[in-house]
Amino acid sequence: QVRLLQRGGGSLESGGSLTVSCLVSGTGSSADYPCMGWFRQEPGKDREGVATLFDGDGRTTYADSVKGRCTISKDKANNILYLQMNSLRPEDTAMYYCAAARYPCPVLNQRGYDYWGQGTLVTVSS
Repeated sequence: QVRLLQRGGGSLESGGSLTVSCLVSGTGSSADYPCMGWFRQEPGKDREGVATLFDGDGRTTYADSVKGRCTISKDKANNILYLQMNSLRPEDTAMYYCAAARYPCPVLNQRGYDYWGQGTLVTVSS
């Protein structure tokens, strides 16, 4: 069982920065589920992958829409996953979710993830 508890989110203006976090807990969570990801979902749309990280070697993957503006990272000592978002745009407005998966990493494919955080809302106004 893996538990993902998200914090962060909020409302801000276009061009601003925001970091959301995800506390990972549960038995064997890091070893058994080394693939971590951030996804987002706008109302009425499918959930899309934003960024992923493989705990094994730190390899990261980003969606083209956020490349250069977002950074996924993990505090291994405290088992916290982060997504730092810069130069935010109104189109970044969405509910953001963290997720965990077994290896091999499904990368940006949400269907491969087994556990999900509760979601945090990010609203960017123009």
